[in-house]
Amino acid sequence: MTGKFFDELEVGTKFRHGGRTITEMDNVLFSALTMNPQALHINEDFASKTEFGQRLVNGIFTFGLVVGLGVADLTDSTIVANLGYDKIVHPNPVFHGDTIYAESEIIEKRESKSRPNAGIVRIKCTGRKPDGTVVVEFERTAMFLKRLALSSPKG
Repeated sequence: MTGKFFDELEVGTKFRHGGRTITEMDNVLFSALTMNPQALHINEDFASKTEFGQRLVNGIFTFGLVVGLGVADLTDSTIVANLGYDKIVHPNPVFHGDTIYAESEIIEKRESKSRPNAGIVRIKCTGRKPDGTVVVEFERTAMFLKRLALSSPKG
């Protein structure tokens, strides 16, 4: 397991995750798979005449990419479930060819009231371009397993 258990997470800890360059195929395929015909994502002629001068990467793809970039460092095999996402903002556009890096900060944690083998963690997630420009920011709430839960006998 590469993820972190509830017991290993401390409020204030920051994780810097890897990055990924977004391709035209990523954007067009994601837009098609999610039935999103927004011309800003799939029509170069239309988008070239907007203030951006080119197609924008679908914001939901960018959001999902930032969640995914954190899996190996944070949640792989240690998460029970994502419980919610809040305060999602896209302050700057993303274009084909942009590389996005992710960062996660533990901002709150508490014991689960319904599951003694798990805890609830709130995480602030940020996606940035290499120059530091923030392209997406949000808070994520997830239920993590406790390390001790794996060594306990099941009754």
